[in-house]
Amino acid sequence: MIKKKINIAVIGLGQIGNYLLNELNTKKNDIELKTGKKIQIVAISAKNKNKKRKFKINKKIFYKEPLNIFKKKKIDILFEAIGQSDGISKQLVEIALKNKIHVITPNKALISKHGDYLSNLAEKNKVNLEFEASVAGGIPILRTIKEGLATNKLTKVYGILNGTCNYILSEMEKTKKSFPEVLKKAQSLGYAEPGNPKLDLNGYDAFAKIRILSSLAFNKKISKKNCIMEGIENIEYKDIEITSQLNFRIKLLGITEIIGGKLFERVHPALVKKDTYIGNVNGVMNAVIVEGQPVGESVLQGEGAGPGATSSALMSDLLSILRGNIKYPFGLPDFKRLNPLCYNEKKSSNSLYIRLEVIDKPGVLSQITKLLANNKISIERVLQTPDHKKKSASIVIITHKAFEYRSLNLINSLKKNKNVIKKPVLIRLF
Repeated sequence: MIKKKINIAVIGLGQIGNYLLNELNTKKNDIELKTGKKIQIVAISAKNKNKKRKFKINKKIFYKEPLNIFKKKKIDILFEAIGQSDGISKQLVEIALKNKIHVITPNKALISKHGDYLSNLAEKNKVNLEFEASVAGGIPILRTIKEGLATNKLTKVYGILNGTCNYILSEMEKTKKSFPEVLKKAQSLGYAEPGNPKLDLNGYDAFAKIRILSSLAFNKKISKKNCIMEGIENIEYKDIEITSQLNFRIKLLGITEIIGGKLFERVHPALVKKDTYIGNVNGVMNAVIVEGQPVGESVLQGEGAGPGATSSALMSDLLSILRGNIKYPFGLPDFKRLNPLCYNEKKSSNSLYIRLEVIDKPGVLSQITKLLANNKISIERVLQTPDHKKKSASIVIITHKAFEYRSLNLINSLKKNKNVIKKPVLIRLF
């Protein structure tokens, strides 16, 4: 029996693309055994043909200009691993889908911004747009929602979605080192981008993933509304030490839920109890918790950073296509996915951890408590630690639940107070 040959192109040969290419080359026999299809890599492309890479590439099939691949090769499946939200990434995927070429990508920035348009293209041309690797690395969370939990009514999805941030926070707690020191180590280990890790640290990466999860979990179009998005750049070891004494850990959480029929998405650092499941997910691990009926609560955990975990998800998408599973990218037909009604985040409420560095003199604490009272935020606990050498003090306040808009008003007032000598730190309790 002659097995069908499948032509594959891999565009983007950074850490993920290069690792994936090696996986494709070394696991051809395993792929054929499991799918009955022979794959052959007929084209690869990246910015630099001669860049030193972990795995050797076949320069005979290298294209400096990736768009030329469509003119010179018959492609069945395209892997896009460049990672841009627009530009060449969008152009390549768009052309491939229009030419009835299946697309597999780990590009969460692209999917969270243009997923609706691209999924519609895939649907019209009866090809797959697969993006399992765009969320939570090696955890099969998207396939779990699309297939394993397909008949459940989901109401909430949350978890640790950025392995880089989770590693940094865990390592700061373990080593008692500063944020810059641990970030440098994360970069040396390949957990954080060596050049500019900003998109991991400022919450953007996790927020892109939350938007994809929202769309899948709640059968909606991808939300375009600006919501709460905060990263971990302002977290100091001092915060980790203080919150630990209060029996909390700091985690960067991505949360999406339906409240009163409206979508509420957010990404921010949160205080979680040490004895909770999510409070004990450390290192580069990701964890996603799904709540719904009748399933109740489902938990998935695994590595969320690194080329190995990402390539595992990319290979899973490949095998799904090779087995002939043509399906809707977001789990149901495009015309059935409606635009979400969005919850007013300013009316959400949380208890708060607020840390202030202030001039140590009489009357400062009373000024601060008055500002809280003016904003109708009640105090549960106050810790004050003086530094006599610097003539300053750290004030930590744990509040009862307060509306988001009142919290923001309070922080703005504190910033203007001449006795507050550093930017206030605010972390919500979860």
